[in-house]
Amino acid sequence: MDFLQGRNTMNTKHKCTILLLIAVLTLGSCRRSSPSAPPNEPNVSQEQARTETGVPQEKPQTEPNVSKEMPQTETSLFDGKTLGQWKITDFGGQGDVYVKDGAIYLEMGNDMTGVNWTGPLVRMNYEITLEAMRVDGSDFFCGLTFPVADNPCSLILGGWGGGVCGLSNIDYYDAANNETSRFMSFEDNKWYRVRLRVMPDRIQAWLDDEELVNIETTGRKIDIRSEVDLSQPLGIATWCTTGAIRNIHMKPIQN
Repeated sequence: MDFLQGRNTMNTKHKCTILLLIAVLTLGSCRRSSPSAPPNEPNVSQEQARTETGVPQEKPQTEPNVSKEMPQTETSLFDGKTLGQWKITDFGGQGDVYVKDGAIYLEMGNDMTGVNWTGPLVRMNYEITLEAMRVDGSDFFCGLTFPVADNPCSLILGGWGGGVCGLSNIDYYDAANNETSRFMSFEDNKWYRVRLRVMPDRIQAWLDDEELVNIETTGRKIDIRSEVDLSQPLGIATWCTTGAIRNIHMKPIQN
């Protein structure tokens, strides 16, 4: 009996040792196969981690903020090679428009041919300068429609038979019938320098440095003739005449 009791005791110890060994091996296997992070831990992005740690985030790369306003210096509106941001005005019956020898040519139409500026624009406190030439025909070779704040107006050179100049319209009267009307003699194929200044209370224009228009506009109705509606807000047109324009510049001026 003592022998059997001792044998039973040894069997019991042996079983405990085996169970303990199995437990140790099982625990080690679990530790080796467990992931480096808890399985239920959310996937935190690098940006979130940087924010949570107080490190400022880098802003994503974006395109520069390009202003659509006219630069505060004199700007060329024509490079002498292509129409660029000038668009042919769809008057209906217009002649051909093309660039040649550094100028935009507006062929004689039935009745009007012209181009519109589609780029940045100044509507007040500015000057426009250009050169214009009558190539063929007997009416205006430069009808410059321009903005006066929210209103349009036109400077006409050589209208009504080839010689009338002035602003259309002032108090509903066109260039042939208001106080800006002047008669000038123009030669074909000769370039004329034009300068136009628009201020809150005044419009001025010069032809080859000779003052052509100087009118107080406070309290006046500024408008255009219906024929040039499509020239708004800035456009140049001819009437039954072939004309050319070049060296077109625009600049803001201090009031």
